[in-house]
Amino acid sequence: MCSSITAAIVALVVSLGSPARAEILIGAAGPVTGPLAWIGEQMQRGTEMAVADINAAGGVLGQQVQLITVDDFCDPEQAVAAAHKLVADGVVLVVGHYCSQASIPASKVYEAAGILQISPGSTNPLLTEQGRANVFRVIGRDDAQGVVAGNYLADHWGDRKIAILHDNTTYGKGLADETRKQLKKRGVTEAIYEAFTPGKNDYAAEISALQGAGIAVLYVGGYLPEVALMVRASRDRAYALQLVSGDGMASEDFALIAGSAAEGTLFTFSADPRRVPQAAQVVERFRAENFEPAGYTLLSYSAVQVWSQAVKKAGSLRPQEVIASMRGNQFETVMGRVDFDDKGDLTLQSWIWYVWKGGEYVPLE
Repeated sequence: MCSSITAAIVALVVSLGSPARAEILIGAAGPVTGPLAWIGEQMQRGTEMAVADINAAGGVLGQQVQLITVDDFCDPEQAVAAAHKLVADGVVLVVGHYCSQASIPASKVYEAAGILQISPGSTNPLLTEQGRANVFRVIGRDDAQGVVAGNYLADHWGDRKIAILHDNTTYGKGLADETRKQLKKRGVTEAIYEAFTPGKNDYAAEISALQGAGIAVLYVGGYLPEVALMVRASRDRAYALQLVSGDGMASEDFALIAGSAAEGTLFTFSADPRRVPQAAQVVERFRAENFEPAGYTLLSYSAVQVWSQAVKKAGSLRPQEVIASMRGNQFETVMGRVDFDDKGDLTLQSWIWYVWKGGEYVPLE
């Protein structure tokens, strides 16, 4: 691992809610730097406010909570290094990671150390299919998301040429493959299925090839920077390509990169917790701080809520007792009421459609 990536691992220890030394340490792990730093900021802001609110209400089991944030850069090796850092620090919970290719290898480290992991953003099914009792997530799975996407593509463009591109990451390829699988079940075969190279500054060549092939709809399994550049490239060519993607688009920063070309881009994401009545006061406080709690902000907040309630119901911080509490109870969160199945997945998954309109994403009517 290069020294620049190693140097990017940061530990920001933030004492919240009390000048006294915190007694319970929890961690947050996500892309603090790099192309997905916007998502990392959402996660950090969500966990920070949740910890502050818990401490203001008296803490957990009478103890204050302290948050340690580490940067995984959405990179598997860096995620493992960050996980070992949190283990060494003595955290009892990790809210993270965001990218599936970070969460999956890190989960082994947390399991060995007896640390609870709750991801607000990792959707690849493998995360909870490994059989690790310590792993949970407060977002749905890509096998469910792919069914929704594949059905929509078949229903609306089954008679048109559809292309599926992916970035070859655990998340991007996994979601593309689940969507492709459902599309085939519906009797539709895509015209193009290919990988693209993430991290480029321009995707004009890829878009030109799609235009030459007469592609009407492009489904992208990947993250927002690349999708934003693709939609810009298509509009620059006056090519009326319909862009469709997954939950990686759930950040207001998509429109900052894509500009006006973002208009009309479709994607799937969880039911927006900003619209849940239980979240109203928290949303108002974020907005008073001039921060819009979009995307994974409230999912991260809810992960901390779930943990704190599970600990209180268990009356203990011992890992096995907290895990049993996680599996055996329902929890009231800014997402509404949630509970988990035996794998650590949400028992109720709600993937819905959003469209970019006027610089923000709104539910598709």
